[in-house]
Amino acid sequence: MSLTIYFSSVSGSRELKQQQAEIFQFLEARNIQYNALDIAQSPDVKDEMRKKVGNPTAMPPQIFNKDTYCGDYQMFFDAKEEGKSEAFFKL
Repeated sequence: MSLTIYFSSVSGSRELKQQQAEIFQFLEARNIQYNALDIAQSPDVKDEMRKKVGNPTAMPPQIFNKDTYCGDYQMFFDAKEEGKSEAFFKL
C-alpha cells in the first residue's frame, strides 16, 4: 500500500468532510489501496503531516505516495478534472 491519506475524523467543516469523502470514494471505486491516517487521533500525526508537506499550517486532506507528496484536495480535484488522476497519485 503506497498511498497515504492524512484526514481528520473530527471536523465541523462540511466542506472538509465532503473533500475527504470524495478522495476516499475515488480511490475505492478504482480499487486503489491506501492507508488513511487520522490527524485527530494524535497531535504527532498532524505534526508529521505538516512536516512532510513543508507547511506548518497545512490542513487535511493531504496525499502522499510513499514519501512523495502528491498534493491536497484542490490539486486532486484539478488533476481529476483534467483526466490526470494516475499522474497525480504517481501510480
